[in-house]
Amino acid sequence: MPYQSQLRPGSFSNQVHIVTGGGSGIGRCIAHELASLGAHVVLIGRTAEKLQRVAGEIADDGGSSSYHPLDIREEADVRAAVASIVDEHQHIHGLVNNAGGQFPSQLEEISARGFEAVVRSNLVGGFLMAREVYTRSMKNNGGAIVNITADNAGGMPLMGHSGAARAGMDNLTETAAVEWAASGVRVNAVAPGYILSSGFDTYDAEFLRQLLPGFRDSIPLYRLGEEAEISAAVCFLLSDAASYLTGQTLRIDGGSSLKHHSPLWQPAPARNRKRFEGFHRAEKPAVVAELEAEGKL
Repeated sequence: MPYQSQLRPGSFSNQVHIVTGGGSGIGRCIAHELASLGAHVVLIGRTAEKLQRVAGEIADDGGSSSYHPLDIREEADVRAAVASIVDEHQHIHGLVNNAGGQFPSQLEEISARGFEAVVRSNLVGGFLMAREVYTRSMKNNGGAIVNITADNAGGMPLMGHSGAARAGMDNLTETAAVEWAASGVRVNAVAPGYILSSGFDTYDAEFLRQLLPGFRDSIPLYRLGEEAEISAAVCFLLSDAASYLTGQTLRIDGGSSLKHHSPLWQPAPARNRKRFEGFHRAEKPAVVAELEAEGKL
């Protein structure tokens, strides 16, 4: 069964879209949906083997892609990669700034090096990609950029470095939307909540076993999200249907950012927990499968 996108077939035919962090998780899902809708997808990430795997999946599904192993934190490498993509394809129609990463830690325990590494991954790298794509292609041809951020409202305990970077990306999204509008470039962001992505597998399993049921209980829709539910929003923002939408951050989190917990309101399990599971190659994180089997998630 192919990808079950809600956009019409061929929505991105004859277009080139870059997806950073395209070798796994949400980025992999977005790349698959874009390819299923006719785009040539350029996968970017640090690990060539992961990119090769996703490129192979896309080819098996009848789609078109290429890949560039790249650390988006390195300015010279970003410049060279984007220049190469433009030389090969002439125009870049869309950029999804999805690459990033962090580690759980209290602020008092984060070193300057660790803090800077997370900010460079989640903010500086996205800026470099957006700037190069804009100056080398979109400034003269228009296009759309979607930045993947996170819900940083009210702080991000145990993720202070990531929260600071994501807040910066929110503001960068708004600034770029204003500065680049005259060139026909739209810039928006998507802030995922707790998503059933392979990204969970990068964290300590016991740490997640303790936290995941609590995550679910804090969400009004009483479940974690699917990768396809993020990808659907990203593809909409890249599409012509979003032509009058720029400078916005769309939260896709089941309502968790509404901060609904209070002594006056006790959340109850939602009766309708319908999911959009459009990604035909979705891979459930190992710890999630274990918790579901145990009836704890």
